[in-house]
Amino acid sequence: MFYEVTKEDEYLFQGKRKRLVEQLKQKGIKDEKVLVAIGKIPRHLFFDQTTARPALLDHAYSDKALPIGAGQTISHPYTVAFQTEKLAIKPGDKVLEIGTGCGYQTAVLLEMGAKVYSIERQKTLFDKTRLFLPHIGYRAARLIYGDGYKGLPQFAPYDKIIVTAGAPYIPNDLLIQLAVGGIMLIPIGEGESQEMNLLRKVGPSNFEKQVLGQFKFVPLLQNKSGN
Repeated sequence: MFYEVTKEDEYLFQGKRKRLVEQLKQKGIKDEKVLVAIGKIPRHLFFDQTTARPALLDHAYSDKALPIGAGQTISHPYTVAFQTEKLAIKPGDKVLEIGTGCGYQTAVLLEMGAKVYSIERQKTLFDKTRLFLPHIGYRAARLIYGDGYKGLPQFAPYDKIIVTAGAPYIPNDLLIQLAVGGIMLIPIGEGESQEMNLLRKVGPSNFEKQVLGQFKFVPLLQNKSGN
């Protein structure tokens, strides 16, 4: 299902991870815990053999979004680091992730000590990732196949919510499921790029909002996909 590498390969990739961490520092990522997490996680293992080519692995630690199958991508490492840093993760935080994908962002959150509930609408990705993450030592509280627009109300409220796809609007269900005092990060927009929005819930129906710049994501689609 996923690439397996030799010990020699792993030694090479450790060096590439160190260089990636240095690049992220140069681009402004300051949270040492985020950088340590990025430096630990074997990003090269998150590529599906059915779509990835050996040459693609040469770019596994470049700051690029790369294909993972089902028309989806693994986000730029900078985007993953940026969102994680802005969430201000504390050990034990209950985090809802919308868009599990291949599980790389999930793994970063788990490395940070979060209790992660993650939802994925693409059945093929969900089926692979729910097996793959435990295989490499990462266990989320829940991985769910479902519609990200609806969130996971059965486990709410959440201290943090992270959306890893571009949405045309902020789903109301997610606002409801965010705990008072909690933070949501969601990219908004339907064009080639989206505005990263940070929302802080300051009351039962009151929010403070910041726009944090332009990013590129795949679209956040509604309903489950059988693919």
